[in-house]
Amino acid sequence: MLKYKRILLKLSGEALVGDQGYGINADTLAKYAKEVVEIHKMGIEVAIVVGGGNIFRGIQAEKAGFDRANGDYMGMLATVINALALQDAIEHHGAFVRVQSAIEMAKICEPYIRRRAIRHLEKGRIVVFAAGTGNPFFTTDTAASLRAIEIEADVVLKGTRVDGVYTADPEKDANAVKFDEISFADVLSNRLNVMDMTAFTLCQENELPIIIFNINKPENLKRILEGETVGTLVF
Repeated sequence: MLKYKRILLKLSGEALVGDQGYGINADTLAKYAKEVVEIHKMGIEVAIVVGGGNIFRGIQAEKAGFDRANGDYMGMLATVINALALQDAIEHHGAFVRVQSAIEMAKICEPYIRRRAIRHLEKGRIVVFAAGTGNPFFTTDTAASLRAIEIEADVVLKGTRVDGVYTADPEKDANAVKFDEISFADVLSNRLNVMDMTAFTLCQENELPIIIFNINKPENLKRILEGETVGTLVF
């Protein structure tokens, strides 16, 4: 028995770097694509939002003297590159994929249309959402929350390099304790870092659960969907 029917997977751009420090690591990309196709074959409807931090980040551009809005648009274009790479990798594993961009690029992908995205999912296609929300000053975490709500996903799965939410940063504090589950209210009262506040608030107000988990541990995605306790559930 599968716990969820339709999911929104949030992948950071940095997750695609692997161990090479920049850009897209082909082996890492293939690994993620294989796991996505495996859960899709289980009958899960899969939508993905991918970031662009492995190529360009708007907030870093601002520090370098770029106009922030322009930098954010550049970052959105980076997410389209990642989305197309992900599309190709997933299709190599036998699934059908559609990329929808919040910024229209008719030559290479579809524009984001909510009803069309839902129809793709119902027809068994994986949908990759690119270009964030299409607006500057919003993160791809916010795009993930927004798209998940729009397509009526059952959960947001945020793949990270840590295995959940802790009382402190586990990479800096050896005494940090992991939560198996935690309420939205407790996340706020303890000032824990789950998503940026806009993204987090969208999920909270729409009662959309979030699972923070280690995307790099094999079969974590499958285990979550089979109902195992993996990572941290925020509800």
